[in-house]
Amino acid sequence: MSKISTKLATYFFLVVFIMEIFLMYHLHQNMLNTRVDEEFSLLLANGANHRDVLVENFTEMTIEHIVLMEKNGNREVMITNREGAVLNSSAQSTKLNEKYESLIHNLHNEEDAVIVSDWLTSPYIVSAHPYEVNDQQTGYVVMFQNTDSLNQMVDEMNRHFIISGVVILIVLLIVYFVLSKILTRPLIRMKEATEKLSKGDFNVSLPVLEKDELGELSSSIQKLANDLNHYKSERNEFLAAIAHELSTPLTYLSGYSKVAMRTELTDEERNHYLQIIGEESKRMQDLVKSLLDLSRIDETSFTVSKVYFPVRPFLETIYKLVAPSYEIKEMTLNLICEEDFQLFADPIRMEQVILNLLDNALKYSNPHSVATLHAYKKGEQTILSVTDTGIGIPADKVGYIFEKLYRVEKSRSREYGGSGIGLAVVKELVEAHGGTIEVKSVVGGGSTFQITLEES
Repeated sequence: MSKISTKLATYFFLVVFIMEIFLMYHLHQNMLNTRVDEEFSLLLANGANHRDVLVENFTEMTIEHIVLMEKNGNREVMITNREGAVLNSSAQSTKLNEKYESLIHNLHNEEDAVIVSDWLTSPYIVSAHPYEVNDQQTGYVVMFQNTDSLNQMVDEMNRHFIISGVVILIVLLIVYFVLSKILTRPLIRMKEATEKLSKGDFNVSLPVLEKDELGELSSSIQKLANDLNHYKSERNEFLAAIAHELSTPLTYLSGYSKVAMRTELTDEERNHYLQIIGEESKRMQDLVKSLLDLSRIDETSFTVSKVYFPVRPFLETIYKLVAPSYEIKEMTLNLICEEDFQLFADPIRMEQVILNLLDNALKYSNPHSVATLHAYKKGEQTILSVTDTGIGIPADKVGYIFEKLYRVEKSRSREYGGSGIGLAVVKELVEAHGGTIEVKSVVGGGSTFQITLEES
């Protein structure tokens, strides 16, 4: 039973079949017992009625009348005296008297009772009804109910139950085939989809099902396929971008190193080429460092150890670290932190975040422009922002700047030196702190990166 449809059929059939047998048997026994009880009750009622009539008017005519009432029917009646002798009987033959002679002569019942109840093997069920008119006139009214009609009724009922059971089985088979189509077809399609995913084929399309467990499973597999397809495309783009990013400085390193080795160059020209080689080497070093940071974040192998520390000395240290770079480019960097408060974060990771943002502000701003590092409290939140008056970001590109290796101006990467990784690292680190980062930018008017950190 390797197929789920076969298992479903077997389990479904066995469970329902067992339930059907149990319920049919229970219903059959209840109906049968009810019908037999009705026969017993009817026999007792008729016998009691005859006995009451006989007690009220004990005469030969009354006895004849009672016997006459039970002739040519399914019932027979015998009226006996206290010695067990038959006064009169509705039976046409003596066989009935002979068969039950010993039973009739040994009656000692004081109340109405069924004395032969085995309707399956006995030709009659028998009830005895004692009467007493006076001390001399006592005996029994004995009723005999033929069991042929009862057995015929049971046979008819059994036949109906068999027909009903067959019909139910046919209906169950039809229901099984319908259910197997409804349940197994989408499961088979989902199995085929997962096999395609395991082989690296992520172009999977599953139908939209009902909002049940199967529908949720189908949606989950479809979402997984879409995500894997997206990650595959993203990986290919990532590898292509990395190859491009590394090939550019490598090309410069290879080309300018060959040029720098020429003997006819002046010292000034050689220093110029060596400076370019140094810049490209630094660029490769920064790129590899950013890639390592990003890989650690993706593999969740890095840790964020949050502690409380004073924010003003922390920012002043960063300011002193980057201020010389801003001065070289003739830019102004302002630090605004009007009150010293405790910041709950990882100081090493948060320093990495702010340095990345300040480096971006430096790269994408023109000389003589202004950048501002601002920190303040807002209720239970800490706000850190870096604002520049640089080239800005187009509105349709703002939503993509945190993606890996995305650059707004790919053709100008040599000019600005960006790799498209720094902001991806920033976003991952901020979110690892449980915070958020937002961007507001105007083309030609600069950008503001705002980080919001919760107190706890």
